[in-house]
Parts: sequence; C-alpha cells; structure tokens
Amino acid sequence: MTRPLEGVRVLEFGHVAAGPFAGMLLADLGADVVKVESPDGDQMRSWPPLAESADGERFSHNFASVNRNKRSVVADLKDPADLARVRDLCRQADVVVENYRPGVLARLGLGYDEISSDHRGLVVASVSGFGQTGAYAGMGAYDVVIQAMSGMMSVSGTPEGELVKPGVPVADFASGLYAALAVVAWLPRVRATGQSVHLDVPMLDSLLAISALQTSEYWGTGVDPVPLGTRHPRNAPYQVFRAADGPFVLAAGNDKLWRHVCAVVGDPALADDSRFAAQADRVAHQLELEKLLDDHFSTATAEHWVAALRAAGVPAGPVNTFGQVLADPVLHDSGLVRPYEVPVAGTSWTTVFPVRGGADARLDRPAPRLGEQTDEVLAEWGAR
Repeated sequence: MTRPLEGVRVLEFGHVAAGPFAGMLLADLGADVVKVESPDGDQMRSWPPLAESADGERFSHNFASVNRNKRSVVADLKDPADLARVRDLCRQADVVVENYRPGVLARLGLGYDEISSDHRGLVVASVSGFGQTGAYAGMGAYDVVIQAMSGMMSVSGTPEGELVKPGVPVADFASGLYAALAVVAWLPRVRATGQSVHLDVPMLDSLLAISALQTSEYWGTGVDPVPLGTRHPRNAPYQVFRAADGPFVLAAGNDKLWRHVCAVVGDPALADDSRFAAQADRVAHQLELEKLLDDHFSTATAEHWVAALRAAGVPAGPVNTFGQVLADPVLHDSGLVRPYEVPVAGTSWTTVFPVRGGADARLDRPAPRLGEQTDEVLAEWGAR
C-alpha cells in the first residue's frame, strides 16, 4: 500500500528535537521532507554519541534518531541568492514545519505572511516554547524550562526527594506529535480550498494538554497534585515493588485484580482487610500496603512474581533499562526495532513509526549528511 502522505512536499526549518521530530513523523508517513539547514547544520549534529571515520568525519546517533527518511539542503538564509532559492522551495512545498524562535523567519522574509501569499495552499506549523503571540512569545525555551513551568516537574520524583525531570524530553516530543497531528488534520482542507493556515504549536500548551489528569485533579479539588514516586493518586497497588533481586511493577487497577494479587502472594485474607477492601481504602493506606506487599515480594525474584501475576491476569512487568527493552525479541519480531544505516557509523538500529497497519513502516533513507541532497532537491523542486 502507498503511504498516506506520498506526494506531499514538506520543508522543515527544524533544529534539535521538536521540529525535527514532527518532520520525521511526516516523513515516516510518506512525505518528501526536505530539511533546510545553515552551513553549520542543525546543532544536534554535534551531540554525542558520535561515530567517527578514519578520515575524521563525524555523525551523531542522536541526530540520526530524529532525522530519518529526510533530505538535507544547505542554505545561508542571510545570503540573498540562497534565500531566493529557499523562497522557491517554499512555493513548491505543501507544508512548512519550523521551530525557530517567533519572529526569526519573518525577519528573513520567510514568515507565514510572506510564504503563504499567492500560494496554492500551504500548511505552516510553528513549534515554539510559548507560541507566536502573548507576553511569553519572545522568550527562548528548552525542554527543561517547559517541564518546570508546566507543572510536570512538580509531580515528578518522590515526596521526600529533590525536584527531578522525566528522563525523556517530553515537551519536545509532545509538541512535535501535536504539530504532526495538526498538519495531517488540516492538509486535506487546505488542499481542497487553497486557503493556507498557520498552526501555532506552543510547547508549554502541549505539555499542559497531556497533563489532563493533573489539571483536572487540581480543578476538582483546589489542591496541587504532588510527586508520588511510582505510586498512583487513585489506584493501589499500582507501582514499583521490590523483589528479592530487584524491582518490578504491577498495576492492580480494580478490586478484582487486587484479589488476584492477594491470591498470588498467598495471603487471600488481605483482600478483606478494612484498610484495603476498596480502591479508595487502598489509596489512603498505600504506604502500609506497600510495606506488606514488599515483605511478600522479598521472598522470590522479580521474574517469579511477574510470571505469577501475569498468569493470574494482573498486569505486571520488569523495570527495564533501555538496553534490556531494546534487546527484547518480541519488539524485534513485531518490527518496531530494525537495523538502520547511519552515515559514518554503518549499520545501527532504530525504532520505526510505531503505529501498525496500512503500509509497512518507512525506512528507506538514512538521516542525511549536511547538505547531501542540495542540488538534487533544487532540481526536483524547480528552485533556481
């Protein structure tokens, strides 16, 4: 089957994570994504780990992870000739994705008003820390700043510990997902009507949007949610526990599953203890419940308990490192983890577009070297 975005031309003015991730998702779905870079390149090209060849060429594995299936064009946007060529590319594009600070591209003559004027119909998705308008619009932002300002950092970590941020840059990737979703949603209408649209994708708004349970908790109670470690504010037992040889996780999200847990640990009477009989009771007495269950779990290995709980129908799993989960044969068999050619490094690995069904996941272009397809794209797209 053909991929849904085949024939769609996307111009990406992306750097680091949010914009490039959005562009990669569109490329995964079949779009021809051309990444416009300065002569210095996307700064993520210098991020380790770096593969290095005998002649000194380097290539970043981090860069490769968010730039597959794209082509790279080099342009100095302060050079009139290069700027003219990029404007030609904009005229040929169906979509532009960018994550420059608001106003930067406009000052170069590549703002939405300029590139959409007289266009046959263009979708422009602008990802920024705080949006294109408003009191915060001009401020710079990185993922950690957005995590702090959004409230996410306030609910991460343990009640006793210092503030921590999630180890994955969720603000970058959540906003990239929203940008790609919005592009796909609006593209058919823009193509049908010829009316261009500017999609403003603030990272702060995106992170708050995926914090729906926390925001609704605050509005419903007037009390700020707090960090709970791996515990859940409304379900128990639903967290990490300690077995004899290390941690594992279980999620007994209802009374039936709770009774199965009690049976697995050999203490069925625990299910009728007044402190733990109902979900709300178990949440109110989580610390006591945690200690009692840890005492049971300390008698055998994590592998034993995960197998026993799964056999009883209780969702449970190991606490994997990335090395462990990426080696899981089930994920290789499913096609999520695949070999991937990385310039300089040679054969490496990647996780492909994770939605199954329709066409096979696209993996026909490695992440490009800087400016690798400049001449090719200019010729194909008819830019001078």
